[in-house]
Amino acid sequence: MIERNTINAILNAADIKEVIGDFLTLKKRGANYWACCPFHGEKTPSFSVSPAKGIYKCFGCGKAGNVVSFVMAHESMTYVEALKYLARKYHIEVRERELTPEEQAVNNNRESMMVLSSFAQDYFSEQLWETPNGQAIGLSYFRERGFSDPVIRKFQLGYSPDLRTALSEAALKAGYKKEFLIATGLSVERAPTLLDRFAGRVMFPIHSLSGRVIAFGARTLKQDRNVAKYLNSPESEIYSKTAVLYGLFQAKNAIVRSQRCYLVEGYTDVISLYQAGIENVVASSGTSLTVEQIRLIKRFTPNVTVLYDGDAAGVKASLRGIDMLLEEGMNVKVALFPDNEDPDSFARKHSSSELDDFLKNNEQDFISFKTKQLRDDAKNDPLKRAELIKDVVRSIGAIPDAITRTVYVKECSRLTDVGEDVLMREVAKLRHEKLYEGSRRPPATGDQAPPETVPQPVPLPGFIEPNRYFASSEEEIIYYLLKYGMDPLFTRTGDVAPATQRLYERYGLNLARPAGGEDEETPTVSVAEYIMSELLNDELEFTNLHYRQLFEEYARLTENENQERIKYFIHHPDPHLSALAIDIMDKLPPLTVERYIVSTEPESLQAPRVIPKAILVYKSRIIEVTAKSLADQLQAAQTTNDEQHVQELLERLSQLNEVRTRIAKALNRLTF
Repeated sequence: MIERNTINAILNAADIKEVIGDFLTLKKRGANYWACCPFHGEKTPSFSVSPAKGIYKCFGCGKAGNVVSFVMAHESMTYVEALKYLARKYHIEVRERELTPEEQAVNNNRESMMVLSSFAQDYFSEQLWETPNGQAIGLSYFRERGFSDPVIRKFQLGYSPDLRTALSEAALKAGYKKEFLIATGLSVERAPTLLDRFAGRVMFPIHSLSGRVIAFGARTLKQDRNVAKYLNSPESEIYSKTAVLYGLFQAKNAIVRSQRCYLVEGYTDVISLYQAGIENVVASSGTSLTVEQIRLIKRFTPNVTVLYDGDAAGVKASLRGIDMLLEEGMNVKVALFPDNEDPDSFARKHSSSELDDFLKNNEQDFISFKTKQLRDDAKNDPLKRAELIKDVVRSIGAIPDAITRTVYVKECSRLTDVGEDVLMREVAKLRHEKLYEGSRRPPATGDQAPPETVPQPVPLPGFIEPNRYFASSEEEIIYYLLKYGMDPLFTRTGDVAPATQRLYERYGLNLARPAGGEDEETPTVSVAEYIMSELLNDELEFTNLHYRQLFEEYARLTENENQERIKYFIHHPDPHLSALAIDIMDKLPPLTVERYIVSTEPESLQAPRVIPKAILVYKSRIIEVTAKSLADQLQAAQTTNDEQHVQELLERLSQLNEVRTRIAKALNRLTF
């Protein structure tokens, strides 16, 4: 692990103008430097570099970040690789935390296994290209599949001789230890002999994100039905099949350039598409898609297209696992190949332009695809139709972005002839159950707010339809959290405005000067404590996925990470969070709360009144939209004479109006 002090030294030394200037031609304009963005095609420079702030931002595509995230994005490096790149540039010794003997042993073992895997890949490639059997069997097979020699070399394909001890003996002779041959799964022990696991198979090396060989997939060329067609390396210290995508090392640059990732099932699908010009393609290698694999893709793009072959049964089985893509906030499309075709066979039968046209013309959004597939299966069976709708609702409910959910609810309603209000209610129910399953609440803080003065949760029943006003309020709250989170919101005694005095009293805080004029501190509530308490106690969830992610990350920080939280997020290892923090802090101070007030008072001194008001404005907007949704549901329930549902909705509307009145009064008290 790189020590924190070393990371700080790298960040302090790295000049963002100098680093980006190694890759782009920068021209000074005012305080900043400008260039054409390297992340999207443009003729007029909209890519700005701010040396003072240590950030970059493209006003065309919106991409933003710091010096580390630029190197990561531009050079397709990991966070650690980018840090080491900058360390070499600025001649900084990379000091890594001293490992315990146990950790050192694990690292040594991992490195030994990596080196052995690299040796095995070289051995298999040599057998393929330079031995008679390798050329006659392995190389002939690859060429019959239509793979060109450059592509075979690009993916480092190989051949394992049909001799049960060939690799094991070669590795032992070269000085590699028996224990690592067994640990990597290259050999299987049958005392007193080591046998090759992959004997008589063509080899597909599996690479890590940085390009090191960590495992193998192997295909038999025999027709024996008792022999498994594909055999993969077992799980090991260097290989976890659930956290690896085949072809990602070769595809990552193309994924970044195109901002699209094609997801297929097998090794040959990847290679055939790559050869046909679709280089931004990866495979789950026959395993069910995992969250770890999805997050690997998301590091490079949020857009994924799943390619299915024409096997109807296979499509239905796969549909059940794709909801995870939606849950991770991915934009999911689907393309279905014709009957009896898969990506491999289709790519071999068509030209690159034909394949490209097919993918562009046949991909469709996942929810619409799933609805149509299940609808065709259900036909006129009412029970099957009900199950279909529940299945689609589960998929919609998995989507974290509220606006996207609403769009899909409307589309699903159109395709299934089920009312939007019914679908919205079901989606809300599913999300509510998931969201508040073991929900967190901050511990009671008696000194800050006595139990009788803590506001009761705001009841927000039913589906909250996204509203264009939510984004600005949520961004404003995040702005205050980042900029003033660790500052005291309720400070020591002093001259304060009457409305602020009343606000403090609401929380049970005494702002009267101590007798004798001694400067004693009163109990304090930080900005972060106040904001988190207000949102969590009222069980509010940001509708914007990215703001919610940043909020949750902020909440997880420990007391040891309290200082310089803006810097913490600007230099965050996750480029998405880093770019978001930079984007928010790079804007002018929020105007939502004080938009009609012109004040020469410093922003920090306005915090005690503008932050509570920002929270109340946010709540009032949520209540306004929720009330409208409930009113619409009430009208529908009255039309169908559903008396029980009408009564429930009336009670919920009554609760909501009561809260709305309380918030209106609170807002009036905070008006200056």
